[in-house]
Amino acid sequence: MIAAAALLGLISPAAAGASRFERIKGFDEPQTPAKYDRVGILEIGKKKAPNVLVLNPGTSGSAAYFAPLAKTITKAAANWQVWTVERRENLLEDHSVANQAKSGDATPKRLFDYYLGWLNDGSVTDHFEPIPDSEVEFAKRWGMRTEIGDLRRVVRVARKGGRRVVMGGHSLGGTITTAYATWDFNGAPGAKGLDGLVFIDGGSGAPGISRKEARQSLDDLAAGSPWLAFGGIASPLAGLFNIVAAELVKLEPDAPSRLGEWELLPENLRAPFPVTNEAGYGYALDTATSPAELSAAQAHLGRFAPSGDPRPWDDSGELTPIERYADMFAGTGFKGLDGTAWYHPLRLTLDGRTVAGGNANPAQGVMDVRAIHGDDLPKRLQIYAFGASLGGQRVLDAAKALAKQSGIPRKQVKLVNRAKTYSHNDPNSAAPKNAFVKYLLPFLRRVAAR
Repeated sequence: MIAAAALLGLISPAAAGASRFERIKGFDEPQTPAKYDRVGILEIGKKKAPNVLVLNPGTSGSAAYFAPLAKTITKAAANWQVWTVERRENLLEDHSVANQAKSGDATPKRLFDYYLGWLNDGSVTDHFEPIPDSEVEFAKRWGMRTEIGDLRRVVRVARKGGRRVVMGGHSLGGTITTAYATWDFNGAPGAKGLDGLVFIDGGSGAPGISRKEARQSLDDLAAGSPWLAFGGIASPLAGLFNIVAAELVKLEPDAPSRLGEWELLPENLRAPFPVTNEAGYGYALDTATSPAELSAAQAHLGRFAPSGDPRPWDDSGELTPIERYADMFAGTGFKGLDGTAWYHPLRLTLDGRTVAGGNANPAQGVMDVRAIHGDDLPKRLQIYAFGASLGGQRVLDAAKALAKQSGIPRKQVKLVNRAKTYSHNDPNSAAPKNAFVKYLLPFLRRVAAR
């Protein structure tokens, strides 16, 4: 079953504009079957562009999440490519029917039944099969060391031909960015091979957790699932909810909500009256109506229209168009990819708590984390940090501290706080106006001009 899921995960996406996808050999994690030691790269922009922005998704995020943002960036900055990282855990996903739905070879009902409807409908016999935790015990080792090892290989490819490389990340991806920049590679920091860092409502600052807390987290992981439960929803259900709901927005936005009519939908995601597929998706993830547990998945998406049966959605005047949000999470235009990691390694999140702004601490020894060069980054490095609703000023303070402890001049650090107006995901999804992109473009121009 795992082998079949892995093959499905290796489906290359169809071309979508100037887009390419490849998987390369990743870090050799000793307990992991070799077929999973692979890291994916979704490349958007002109292949010969001399500059590369490598973006790391956050918790339960995947490469396609950044695709609309990447297209916006590369349209405005033609001398940049954006490479978004597809982590190894996504090789476990089964995109077979999602791919068919994208190409028009599976109906919306077939899509829903295959991934969710079978859970309470015994007549659906051909359906998605979740992977038992017992078959993927090795994923309990997919922490920061594995992730940084995979990223090292991505950066080496990106730097070929003398290209400039900037690394950035959203949410947990910001912590991963700090970890990579400060990681010890034979006595030198990872940032030695980078020209800039970008933090999107995520990052890492001191202090980290204690040695005792680190040991306890490993004990708990050993006794439990390899996977994080996003918003309290166990893997892989959060990913299944998102890819099905997002694809339904693309396939039949004005039809009655299939999830809304499903008796197993959590009550805190159920609209108060019959709604369309688009309105059901908006209700579940808009900042005004989405449950607090899903704050990391929210954006400013709109509101219910004043009337209609089923009730439609109105996103006029909002930061993020709901169609764009659905594109991000459905992976519109790409086969084998979506914007959500159905299986997010809990170890990666646990290890993130020990990065501590790249400062050595006892917990790192317990977790085998080597982010110790926080005061030894190249002084030429450019840094841009954008704070939204979850990270806010904390993200800016962490970026400022990282620069200060390495003696990076203040003029090379751009800090923007939009915590009062931007939700956690709006920096990546807002359009056509986007404050994050507004400041990112001149930042990239400065890097390219050095």
